[in-house]
Amino acid sequence: MRFGRMTLFSAATASSIVKITGFATTRRAMTRAISSARFMSSESGPMPYDDEKMPFYALGVNLARQIGGQTNFKPLMDDEELEIMLQGFGDSLRGSLVQDDKTILINYGQALNKLLSERTQKIVDLVKKEGEDFITNFLDCNDDAIKTESGLVYCSMTEGTGAQPSLTNTVEVHYHGTLTDGTVFDSSVDRGQTISFPLGGVIKGWQEGLALMKEGGKATLVIPADLAYGEQGSGEAVPPGATLKFEVELFKVS
Repeated sequence: MRFGRMTLFSAATASSIVKITGFATTRRAMTRAISSARFMSSESGPMPYDDEKMPFYALGVNLARQIGGQTNFKPLMDDEELEIMLQGFGDSLRGSLVQDDKTILINYGQALNKLLSERTQKIVDLVKKEGEDFITNFLDCNDDAIKTESGLVYCSMTEGTGAQPSLTNTVEVHYHGTLTDGTVFDSSVDRGQTISFPLGGVIKGWQEGLALMKEGGKATLVIPADLAYGEQGSGEAVPPGATLKFEVELFKVS
């Protein structure tokens, strides 16, 4: 799975506060456009209903994707808790709630926020710890790698001889981005096309890392979460708290 070119840009990591009657919950503002053709495809097997009923099933998939695109509930709840959530959704949708919806949200909204916040933080802390371990191992295995004061790891693969960029420059690069488990989340190399962007408009790890390079150079950047997408993550491909590894080749500084 990969992101488009905006993956690198810090603007893609904005978060929002979504108001729900009786309480507020923080969630990532990563709304994805949903095409009906995507969940009507039969490439992965037969559909659960006939063509007359499938539009209603597609509506359910659409709603789940919209909700799941802002909060990924699967790692936060066990199967029983997920079933209870779905029952609440169904009862509310059918108008068969045993209590007024406002009463339920006022009485249990704060407990819900606390529970989700605690479980989310545990997952983020685990991902961050995995990133720290990855950085330690990378430094042990690469004698030429350096760790800067900010926490960025920089390892030169090919020394460049041309211009060295600053935040006011536009750069043209090739890059290949992976998570610490090797999963590719974005790659101009795989797309077969370089990308140009103002250096001042990307994540901090890129700003610092590319400023250490010169035209014609190639380097590996290992970027901790604080210099990447933080505890918000970025869409489906970059988890909250993730450490990222990039191989970057700098072609042009302008």
